[in-house]
Amino acid sequence: MSIGKAVHPALYINFAKRTNIFTDQQALLALKAHITHDPTNFLASNWSASTSICEWTGITCGARHRRVTALDISYLNLTGTIPPQLGNLPFLSILSIRNNSFHGTLPDELAQLRRLEYLDFSFNNFINLEIPSWFGSLTKLRILSLSEITFSGTIPQSLGNLSSLQELILGYNELSGSIPTSIFNISSLQILSISSNQLSGAIPKEIGILTQLQSLFLRGNNLQGVIPKNILNWTRLQMFSIYQNKIQGAIPKEIGNLTQLKWINFGYNQLQGMIYSTLITVDV
Repeated sequence: MSIGKAVHPALYINFAKRTNIFTDQQALLALKAHITHDPTNFLASNWSASTSICEWTGITCGARHRRVTALDISYLNLTGTIPPQLGNLPFLSILSIRNNSFHGTLPDELAQLRRLEYLDFSFNNFINLEIPSWFGSLTKLRILSLSEITFSGTIPQSLGNLSSLQELILGYNELSGSIPTSIFNISSLQILSISSNQLSGAIPKEIGILTQLQSLFLRGNNLQGVIPKNILNWTRLQMFSIYQNKIQGAIPKEIGNLTQLKWINFGYNQLQGMIYSTLITVDV
């Protein structure tokens, strides 16, 4: 089967059916072979072909089908690259390599991981890469965390296809361009963090559509324009930061109606006018 940026669902189902636990083992051993520095000998001492992969540390298998459903090798100070074989884990729902030193590219084959619900690549060294558009094909994702990876380029419109997404974490990269309006198609979104990038343009008025938002972090960009007045729709919002942008105009009085709001930071902008008494307990 040829592997590209998009995989037809029927092809994916057939792929899942004709793989087995040996396929899973080969994928994980390929990952182990791509590790060039393992200071604690974690993989060397735990990942051995002589034992079942379901017993390997960092690996979880499903109780019914005994296939790999979770791969979590976070916080191990590993250095290496991601092999394309990692896409041969069709039952994987959790993939976390957070806080290591992975580098290189993100293989297109990872687009095959159609059962993924949680993906965390944060705090690695994928320098000078753009966010691959195939992330938008992982439609079961609930959490996508890609902070402090030094991604460049723009935020792909395809992320708007992630209709189940609850948390989108893209902070502390080098992303540029405007905030894509496709993100506001994700009605389930609760946390949106794109702080400390190089985003420009206005805060799109469509952002008011996200009625489930609890946290919105836009600090440290080059955003301009005004704060949209339809923020009144954010009845669940608890945290809101636009610190260190170029936002102008008055603070909308509608913010005073956000009864769940616990913390805001509007500092280092070009805002004018009064601060409403309903905001005196928050950090502006």
